[in-house]
Amino acid sequence: MATAETTRAPAKMGLVQPALLLVGAAFLLADLYLIFAYVPTERVMGIVQRLFYFHVPTVWVGFLAFFIVFVSSIAYLVKRTDVWDRRAYVAGEVGMLFLTVAMVTGAIWAKPVWGTWWVWDAKLTTTFVLWLIYIGYLMVRAYAPDRQRGARWAAIVGIVGFVDVPIVYYAAELWRSLHPELVTGPFAETGSLESSMRATLYFSTLTFMLLFVYLFRERTAQRANEQALDELRARLG
Repeated sequence: MATAETTRAPAKMGLVQPALLLVGAAFLLADLYLIFAYVPTERVMGIVQRLFYFHVPTVWVGFLAFFIVFVSSIAYLVKRTDVWDRRAYVAGEVGMLFLTVAMVTGAIWAKPVWGTWWVWDAKLTTTFVLWLIYIGYLMVRAYAPDRQRGARWAAIVGIVGFVDVPIVYYAAELWRSLHPELVTGPFAETGSLESSMRATLYFSTLTFMLLFVYLFRERTAQRANEQALDELRARLG
């Protein structure tokens, strides 16, 4: 049964989205300068290491998106309001985009360093499992008999599937792995990143977070408009 919240007027974004787009574009230009002109070239891996500033931030933003799926899924099961379901759905879609970019950049980085695009070590395998979990999350929604059941089933997948996120994060430390060690966090090696590299990593992460916020808001408004249109068609049909 549709909630009262779903029958509201189509979402309007005002000036927030254009402002986010302009700020995000400015940050992206600055980020590209830092990546390709400011930070030093890594001594061992060479220029291909600059993919690090795309690969790691997109992984982190993907984790953030799946955390939003987790929280929003719990909220939906408790409150059964469509606004939480929309947030979970959109975070899952955008999170999959960022995780896919992370996997592609990781493969491009691996080829010249390891001599292969992919190895089935702990870090990469658990990441692939995470990717499959959220593919399944979106498929549950797409193929459920109706939207309400799809939302409930997907919420369960979103909650249970989040368990793999910390496993992916700590996989290289928990098992033997070709993947480099953590560069931040409690298990990171002290001094594993030169200061300019660390600053650029954090700036790049902020840049991709702004992109995530923009995409999340844009897609959430789109989903609200789609639902309002579906409800109008149902009443007229």
